[in-house]
Amino acid sequence: MDLINTTAGTPRIVIIGGGFGGIQVAKNLKNKPVEVILLDRHNYHTFQPLLYQVAMGALEGDSVAFPIRRIFAGQKNFTFVMADVQQINADANILNTNIGDIKYDHLVIATGANTNYFGSEELEHYTMPMKNLPEALNLRALVLQNLEKALVTTDPEERQALLTFVVVGGGPTGVELSGALAEMRMHILCKDYPGLCLDDMKVYLAEGKSELLAAMSEGASAKAKHFLVERGVTVINSVHVEHYDGLTLSIDNGTVLKTRNVFWAAGVRGEMPGGLTAPLTRGTRIKTDNISRVEGCQNIYAIGDVAAMITPELPEGLPGVAPVAMQQGKHLAKNLIHIINGQPAIPFKYFDKGTMATVGRNRAVADIGRLHFQGFFAWLMWMFVHLLSLAGFSNKLIVFFSWAINYINKDSDNRLIVRGFNTGKMQVDDTSK
Repeated sequence: MDLINTTAGTPRIVIIGGGFGGIQVAKNLKNKPVEVILLDRHNYHTFQPLLYQVAMGALEGDSVAFPIRRIFAGQKNFTFVMADVQQINADANILNTNIGDIKYDHLVIATGANTNYFGSEELEHYTMPMKNLPEALNLRALVLQNLEKALVTTDPEERQALLTFVVVGGGPTGVELSGALAEMRMHILCKDYPGLCLDDMKVYLAEGKSELLAAMSEGASAKAKHFLVERGVTVINSVHVEHYDGLTLSIDNGTVLKTRNVFWAAGVRGEMPGGLTAPLTRGTRIKTDNISRVEGCQNIYAIGDVAAMITPELPEGLPGVAPVAMQQGKHLAKNLIHIINGQPAIPFKYFDKGTMATVGRNRAVADIGRLHFQGFFAWLMWMFVHLLSLAGFSNKLIVFFSWAINYINKDSDNRLIVRGFNTGKMQVDDTSK
């Protein structure tokens, strides 16, 4: 039995995931002769590039999330269903969800990616990820709770562990999170927590490759490291974490740190729905052809971080960044109409508009084609691009004024422990509120 009533004779396109890619597919099918159903376990779209600012208290959580139904207000051929997809029955064209079965004519998998711990249950249990809004709020609670504990503990070793922060992973998320921690150390620690000083708080960034921001230019990588070191971050390259038990962190270069704060940004894996038999590549990404169709399937497509479009030029697939998912989503919507009308599909080509990362106040790096920007101008570019990309005018306004106030005051009003985080159970519940 189909959970949702359908219009007889109208092709039904079901999209799993309300991230950047899924949203673009649905938007670009507006006013088309199809029925669009979007499924997500949350009723909001998250602007993931700013999650680290939520985690550091620079922004409130609501400002980087926007109701999915509001995004599609007025789109008559669109339906949103809050559901968790449990199995894909490709033979019957049916999705088994926690609220019942949903039929489809064409299926788009846009489930994104989750944190990759590379098989380590210990690291999964004791380190803090930051791939969604609940995880960012948990990370914020942990940081603030540990600062409060450090202020009152009489055990010097425990105080040092509470004030030692280790970020694992030197991609954009790791670099930006490390920079934000350094900003907190410089501008907030001594002011908000009398009795603690700059030398008490340590920030480390551990990266497995020989450089940070490996997907960017050598100049951007070197400058990002310079900015971090300038702000007191200890950057350790070409290393891997061996063990972490909630207190003692061991790195394969012999470094051992006592810390209560390890933030994992070292890898991602595709959020693969159950039941689908499809070839996978590194990081549990679904292999697709050049029109985003899953290999071995006729009417199932995958885009964004969960997909790997392998080409001779890109043997590991397209980069896992928001612009890729958005361009794929827009392109796939056009191809779905072509396919429904019996017309040939057009191969996807990614247009790289550039890459950027911020390293704190007035400091960022940006690669725009052959142009490379570093410092204040790159920071302004980063702010402008991210502000325009936010969903909803109200969110744009809130973030703009929050940034302006934070810049003037070198402070934030969002460092609230509104819900405590149980440090005895470090594993984060993705569905928590």
